[in-house]
Amino acid sequence: MVKRQPASLKVRALQWLAQREHSRSELRERLLRLAVRAHEPDDAGDAPDGQPVAIAAGSADPRTAEREIDTLLDWLAEHRYLSDARFVESRLNARRARFGHLRIEREISRHGLAPDAEQLRELRATEYERALAVWRRKFGSAAPATEASARLRQMRFLAGRGFAQDVIRRVLRQSGLVDDLAEGPDPAG
Repeated sequence: MVKRQPASLKVRALQWLAQREHSRSELRERLLRLAVRAHEPDDAGDAPDGQPVAIAAGSADPRTAEREIDTLLDWLAEHRYLSDARFVESRLNARRARFGHLRIEREISRHGLAPDAEQLRELRATEYERALAVWRRKFGSAAPATEASARLRQMRFLAGRGFAQDVIRRVLRQSGLVDDLAEGPDPAG
């Protein structure tokens, strides 16, 4: 049986970045979990996916591991393997077909980032078309809801996807479910 050489944190970070974009904070958190797990007494240094992890000598101290990881993240950013701007753009591209700007912004902000002003303008400008497409995929083939509970369910669905209230009302008005902006219950309530 051939014993595998342990993968370094750098190799592991590059593997993760090859799979998808990560924010700096997300990658830092994953690497810290990996480093801590490698030093647990019950663990033989294996990562969650079963591969061993090599950590530099003397990094059993969490502060040392944090410094090593921060240095690694700086190197990755310097060599353009890691980019928060690319992460935001990829997250926007992956989410815009299914979610509204409120949910997308909230998800990105969990990483300590924010879309730039132009990206926000574009998201908001296409919000109605995206909400209508989401609504049609979910409810378009069904007959228009005539009961208040069915309308409320549809409004809550769109609100849960992160679409703005005015956009939700426009979508339902266009579909014949809401005749006036003042009509209908508040989906959040």
